[in-house]
Amino acid sequence: MTLKRLVLFFVMTPIAVLLAVSALFGSWQEPQFQSRLELYQTNIALQAQAWQSEDSGDDKLQGIREAILGEQPLESATKQYQEARQSVQANLNKVNNKLAQLRSQAEITPTPPKPLPDAPPTIETSKQGQQQLQQSFKQLQKLLAELDLRLGILQAQQGQTDTAFITWSELQQRSDINPFGETAAVLTGLWSNPPRILQNAQEPLQKNLEGWFRSTALVKLYQLQQRQDALSAVKAAQQESSAQAVLKLAVIGTIPTLAALIGLILLILLFAQRLLKGKASLLAQNADIPWSTPWGGETVLQVFIIGFFFMGQIFVPLVISLLPIPRPIVDVRLQAFSVLVSYFLVALGALLVLYFSLKRFFPLPEFWFRFRFQDNWFLWGLGGYCTALPVVVLVSLINQQLWQGQGGSNPLLQLALESQDGVALGIFFSTAAIAAPFFEEILFRGFLLPSLTRYLPVWGAILISSLLFAIAHLSLSEILPLTALGIVLGVVYTRSRNLLAPMLLHSLWNSGTLLSLFVLGSN
Repeated sequence: MTLKRLVLFFVMTPIAVLLAVSALFGSWQEPQFQSRLELYQTNIALQAQAWQSEDSGDDKLQGIREAILGEQPLESATKQYQEARQSVQANLNKVNNKLAQLRSQAEITPTPPKPLPDAPPTIETSKQGQQQLQQSFKQLQKLLAELDLRLGILQAQQGQTDTAFITWSELQQRSDINPFGETAAVLTGLWSNPPRILQNAQEPLQKNLEGWFRSTALVKLYQLQQRQDALSAVKAAQQESSAQAVLKLAVIGTIPTLAALIGLILLILLFAQRLLKGKASLLAQNADIPWSTPWGGETVLQVFIIGFFFMGQIFVPLVISLLPIPRPIVDVRLQAFSVLVSYFLVALGALLVLYFSLKRFFPLPEFWFRFRFQDNWFLWGLGGYCTALPVVVLVSLINQQLWQGQGGSNPLLQLALESQDGVALGIFFSTAAIAAPFFEEILFRGFLLPSLTRYLPVWGAILISSLLFAIAHLSLSEILPLTALGIVLGVVYTRSRNLLAPMLLHSLWNSGTLLSLFVLGSN
């Protein structure tokens, strides 16, 4: 065995596997992005439920509002916040127990002598892990306090004032570890009988509440203070934001729902056609035809270990860290640009490794990295997007029950949600909807999937490549949904034999996600 193979198989591959496993298990303690996204949508729904049409011409919009929100939006929001609070409290307990274990281990473990150069830095690693857990603990404490503030308002608005007082009282008892005790005291006074208006009550309400919760609390305050001008201004602003919220929910709810319905119909028709026509059906098209693959597993390993993993996890982050950029990056445009540059460098490095790894096999056999614009790739991509929606949504619902709000998420989603800068959003779109589909489809569907057909049947290659595609995102909670998406991408590619089809599907998926995040974040 050559030195190159020894290094690849026995040095680089174990390092890559260990780092990937470490990153995956590290995401286990991170909150899942989907939970926060659901709260954003709940907040918009609360704004929408406050909307009232002022003339008969808005009856259709009123009907749309009722259809989107249901009959009891406040009760639904309360249930959502209670579930979110339970999840945060459970995660807080887990982190607290883990911190207690680390502290007890530190107390009983004697200080070791200075380690040899080859010894693993276990003590330093333990300290870093403890610092990360402490940071997560503080973030969860703050989130729990925010949820309690809002949950109390929801309870009070439904006449459950005693329950709301208990919620806010518990929050005030924890005021030494959160900055929301004063706000809880103000809210308790507003809903007391008789009411008590604390000094400077308006300031904490405006500072620590937002959206429907802020306007509801301010309306209550201004009514008690008999400030008619301020009350009219808040109500007018509330009506304006409520009408906008109805339209937002219609955009993020109607379009995906219609696409998912079309996808469900397509799935039924495709499976029915498969049963009736057998191998003459669309699903059976090219289903059993492998690619002619002149290289072996060593080349595949080389591309992914050197080109994808080491470029993405070691080399490019090291290069970025050496750049004279002030850290942490606060400006959202710089954050977006940094993400784009990092992704471009990773993609460029991986594609160069791919090119030089395959160069000696040129010219490649038929159907490799095939781009055909004069083909039905558009129908495959669009149809694949519609069919992916119900499949991934179903898997995501199951996944939510398994992970209970934990497992981490792509940090780009959080940045896109909270950024309302047009330039930054444009850069995020370039990264997620253009660069990512092009690079990832070339690597996972264009190269990995066909390469696996040398050893596996086509369906097996689709399954394994989809699983590796999901694992490559290094987030435990996303493995099942991304595997499901990868399977649809793999089916579309193997049937169409045109990389433009999965690229379009991937781009539509990421574009839809970004659009939803932009609409939700604009609340």
